[in-house]
Amino acid sequence: MATPSQWIAGARPRTLPAAVVPVAIGTGVAIGYGGGVWWRALLALFVALALQVGVNYANDYSDGVRGTDEGRVGPMRLVGSGAAPPRQVLAAALACFLAAALVGLVLVVATGAWWLLLVGAAAIAAAWFYTGGSKPYGYRALGEISVFVFFGLVAVAGTTYVQLEYLPPLAVAAAVPAGLLACAMLVVNNLRDIVTDGPAGKRTMAVVLGDRRTRVLYTLCLVLPLLIAPALAPWQPFAALALLAAPLAVAPVKAVRAGATGPALIATLQQTGRFQLGYGLLLTIGLAL
Repeated sequence: MATPSQWIAGARPRTLPAAVVPVAIGTGVAIGYGGGVWWRALLALFVALALQVGVNYANDYSDGVRGTDEGRVGPMRLVGSGAAPPRQVLAAALACFLAAALVGLVLVVATGAWWLLLVGAAAIAAAWFYTGGSKPYGYRALGEISVFVFFGLVAVAGTTYVQLEYLPPLAVAAAVPAGLLACAMLVVNNLRDIVTDGPAGKRTMAVVLGDRRTRVLYTLCLVLPLLIAPALAPWQPFAALALLAAPLAVAPVKAVRAGATGPALIATLQQTGRFQLGYGLLLTIGLAL
């Protein structure tokens, strides 16, 4: 029986900025347009966090039963380590997806936008089939694309929409850096696991691109958001405040460019999350002003 601390570690808290930041940015857009609704923003945040934790448990389950996690360096794996039986981890993942669906339904009813049910269903399906099912797309170098879409475009635009009940172009533009930063978390995670994923048959984008190109991709995922922030000036000049987060990107970029591997990239993952949070907070403030 896994301990509470092991369940928390298995939820991979360092990945949670990928859920928090897009909701914050989408709320910043809504406030800037004079239509922020705090309770809808909080419900959107719950949905995003539930999906993030759910996909983490689902990945733990699917990779664990396939044996992909054997010998992997990184956060606690409940199934791979034997700390929890697969059925319990699967139940935890499904419970998170159910919670996200129920709270998301409240937002659908509140807005009257029933088409959002399709978006929610697609998000849950994407979370499960990342490593679940007979042909998981995360094993086919498509993980970053899905993360960009659902933890970037969908999360930011969806958060803005449920508060304003319409979608301004700024929400879509601001979703791009959010998606890139979410991708950076996955890229550095897969870079760390490149030596074990390949032999296990998990063809992540890192495995396909190789070590050197993956490091370039990671750098782009951190640098491009800093270039995009001032480009949002035609809609909101204060969006350039996000540039103040640039110092937080220096350490992780230097580590990755210097060839950090294995356990050293665990610290880089944490630094990436800090940059993501700093950038997201500053961009949110800038968009809300």
